[in-house]
Amino acid sequence: MTEKDQILKAEYHTLGCKLNFSETSAIGKILSERGIMRTAKGDRPDIVVINTCSVTETADKKGRQLIRRLASRWPEAAIVVTGCYAQLKPQEIMEIPGVDIVLGSNEKLRAAEFIETWLADKQRKMEVTPFRDITEFRHSCERGDRTRYFLKVQDGCDYFCTYCTIPFARGRSRSGSIESLTEAARTVAAEGGKEIVITGVNIGDFGRDTGENFFDLLKSLDAVEGIERYRISSIEPNLITEEIIDWIANDSRAFMPHFHIPLQAGSDIVLKLMNRRYDTTLFESRIHKIRQAIPDAFIGIDIIAGARGENDEEWNNSYTFVKSLPVDKLHVFPYSERPGTSALQIGHIVSQEEKHRRVGMLTELSDLKLSDFMHERMGREYQVLWEQPAPGNDRMHGFTPNYLRVVAPLDEALVNTISSVRLIAIDDTEPDSFIGELLPNP
Repeated sequence: MTEKDQILKAEYHTLGCKLNFSETSAIGKILSERGIMRTAKGDRPDIVVINTCSVTETADKKGRQLIRRLASRWPEAAIVVTGCYAQLKPQEIMEIPGVDIVLGSNEKLRAAEFIETWLADKQRKMEVTPFRDITEFRHSCERGDRTRYFLKVQDGCDYFCTYCTIPFARGRSRSGSIESLTEAARTVAAEGGKEIVITGVNIGDFGRDTGENFFDLLKSLDAVEGIERYRISSIEPNLITEEIIDWIANDSRAFMPHFHIPLQAGSDIVLKLMNRRYDTTLFESRIHKIRQAIPDAFIGIDIIAGARGENDEEWNNSYTFVKSLPVDKLHVFPYSERPGTSALQIGHIVSQEEKHRRVGMLTELSDLKLSDFMHERMGREYQVLWEQPAPGNDRMHGFTPNYLRVVAPLDEALVNTISSVRLIAIDDTEPDSFIGELLPNP
């Protein structure tokens, strides 16, 4: 795949979710196996791969800005754009000067084939499979330059929430097999990996197309020797069952007490307008179940501020509900109009100024909840898995089982190992991090 007597180099850029990160790393691995190496600092790339997001209009804007900047910076390189933005608006991207290849979601993990063709004929190419025709599950399990691995177990979504374009960008829900995913985890263990993050678009929906189920997948992965930690990246509240919560609390060997559950709105009326598959009663019951079964668990939730239909009364109901929940962090998103979504038919549009105000209130609430959670754990001892630091960094960082970030002076021998740490202070330079005191391992 390389030109004679020349080693080609590729540069990678990822916008959006952990699933995108996993897939970008998979593309890099495939290209590396074909002789195209990842650029080092100061290298001039021959190929630039940009994996985009399209969850909001802001994500589209960031994608366009990044594509233009990289195409201008590296005019001689092949500019390859893929991801959700490429799936939804391929022609728009193709019209950006300098773009050579645009690939939809179904073509993403075949990027090497398209790059190989471009190297041979230098002909621009746009290939996007209509979302209704995307039926194949393409596996990825990569870590890139990190310590944690990201295992893709599921792709696509059948939920069609009224505000969301993801089913149009990713296709319908489809899964790998428990056997193949468990084998991927064994491969990670053989490579020395200690932690795997389970990723997907709607991972709790795993197995709908194969006759398997998410709980059986978790139990199979948990049995893989050598993997010391698993994290569930994000799971719908109606799919994180009480049975799974009890199993993580009492029987699981390696699944961490760390949950990320999308709420999106704390108003039953708004949830119905969003076509979400739960109400606040179910959501609250799941949160309290986790807190009762695993008191030290870290719980993060997603919430959208200013969705269509969220009038002042429903916003007040939502804020009051979220404030009452024993959760530890809010991931706050301003509502973004997405072309083609049925939410555009809903009345009552919230002004940009009001959305901004609501985002500020929720962000302030999140800061208070996180601060309380952190201060309650000051002085406690935890096991921390240390991650690979960035080049030139004199400190290392890692995470406790419940996903508290801890920093300590760099000790290369501790990277990708787990050690005992006491949380002694909150880091002045990184307020969401603890300073850790290393302790003798028992």
